[in-house]
Amino acid sequence: MNVHFVRKNMIPYLGRKVLIKYSLGRNKYEKYVGLLKEMYPNIFIIKDKNNLNRCFSYSDIIMKSIRIKYL
Repeated sequence: MNVHFVRKNMIPYLGRKVLIKYSLGRNKYEKYVGLLKEMYPNIFIIKDKNNLNRCFSYSDIIMKSIRIKYL
């Protein structure tokens, strides 16, 4: 799995609602629900329910720092 593969699989979900579960370490997590707003070559942006933009890297998905679920 590489960055291009992950990005290609996320393109159909652009503009749709997603759930991001972000690992903080030691079994601590933060969850964000929002829209997959923008996609760039190395990062993607989620707009959450508080109208805040959250930026994540495709490598976060590969390294399993975040889990993404399409709603």
